[in-house]
Amino acid sequence: MRKISNVFYITIGLIILAVGFGVADSDRFETVTTAIKSFVSSTFGWYYMLLLSFLLVLSIFFIFSPYGKIRLGKDSDRPSFSTITWIAMLFSAGMGIGLVFYGAAEPLSHYAINPATEEPNTDAAFKEAMRYSFFHWGFHVWAMYGIVALSLAYFQFRKGEPGLISATLKPIFGKKMKGPWGVLIDVLAVFATAFGVATSLGFGAVQINAGLNYLFGFTIGFTTQLIIIAVVTVLFIMSAWSGLSKGIKYLSNANLILALALLGFVLILGPTLLIFNIFTDSLGGYLSNLVSMSFRTAPLNASHREWMDTWTIFYWAWWISWAPFVSMFIARVSKGRTIREFMAVVMLAPTLLSAIWFSAFGTTAINAQKEGLADLAKASTELTIFEMFHTMPISFIVSLFAVLLIACFFITSADSATFVLGMQSTYGSLTPSNSVKITWGVIQSAIAVILLSVNGLTALQNTIIIAALPFSFIMLLMIISLIKALQGERPKKKA
Repeated sequence: MRKISNVFYITIGLIILAVGFGVADSDRFETVTTAIKSFVSSTFGWYYMLLLSFLLVLSIFFIFSPYGKIRLGKDSDRPSFSTITWIAMLFSAGMGIGLVFYGAAEPLSHYAINPATEEPNTDAAFKEAMRYSFFHWGFHVWAMYGIVALSLAYFQFRKGEPGLISATLKPIFGKKMKGPWGVLIDVLAVFATAFGVATSLGFGAVQINAGLNYLFGFTIGFTTQLIIIAVVTVLFIMSAWSGLSKGIKYLSNANLILALALLGFVLILGPTLLIFNIFTDSLGGYLSNLVSMSFRTAPLNASHREWMDTWTIFYWAWWISWAPFVSMFIARVSKGRTIREFMAVVMLAPTLLSAIWFSAFGTTAINAQKEGLADLAKASTELTIFEMFHTMPISFIVSLFAVLLIACFFITSADSATFVLGMQSTYGSLTPSNSVKITWGVIQSAIAVILLSVNGLTALQNTIIIAALPFSFIMLLMIISLIKALQGERPKKKA
């Protein structure tokens, strides 16, 4: 069945209310959401740290436990996509545009602007900057996505349940998940997905605008960003119309190729030897400090705690808010894989790619700052990467590649989101109708455009982070439900 559920109409109503508030009184909207976000970060920071660390340990358990042999589907099912295409899809949906946006800017900030604990512009700050960039985009994030996606994929493909968050809780709550409580849970998931992707569309438009300004002198402003979103909307709706096995598959592969090409440019044209040395050293530093970083809350140092709230706690809440979208998409493309293969690849492949990415872009940016090639610390976040390219040979070509990659990631994220939103608002249908996907595509773009017009993206980002708190409790219930269901399985004794 592909009928539209009540989740669609309720979420649309909530979106209209939230966007209406943002437009009617944007300053108050931002003030209120900032205050609530700050309260959540300072009060529940310890909880987020424990939660993400628990999910990492649980992920490792699933990889090595007898349950690892269980297939996400029937025992005879096999994966629909090749491993490379599958990894490309994970990478595009899970990180995508964020890596381009923060690849140079985050390590540079930790080094030159606001280090976690060290003095700015020191070698110690350099090492710490890379360590924390790995940490914020590494194992914890992908363990969380993996566990939520595992629960969705297991119930959807192994147990024949619809592809809904609420359906994963049936082992605990039974038929109640088909009533108002189930609708409430699915509405929260759709709300977080719609606004999370709209925020990315807004930030993506801002960065593409910055790149076009750098390359061709395009005016930085709302009109240009409106045109960018309009063009991208047409492109991702065309892709969504073509379906999962065509549009998203080809775009994800193109993303990976473009990302590797851009990475190759930076590795060759940047400080190559330093990049490889920093990668090796930072990987060791990340792994050896993983436990201490995982539980650090800086309770007795106000400035360190403020940094934690601004970066680590913010990231943990931000990733949790993205879990309904990213995890549902990961689950959808992972049918036929074993739990062991699924969790191992979902945790390791994107983490390693992110580490290499930050090593290349972060090292190049910090080195340019150290050597006085440019004062990148003064550049805005969206311009940092282009200012960094300006210090390298063939900067125009590299910058053009970067804009193309951002646009491609932009399209893929929106494309994947329309698919997931379509699933969640049509009772978990694996093939939501094109009309539903197009509707969601237009709604996401409209949210981004409206809030860009009133400078409301920060308030929107705050709203999503606030929504992460109730969803984190749903995640815990999903884990309990998954473990309860897995206990009913009888893993084969033979490998």
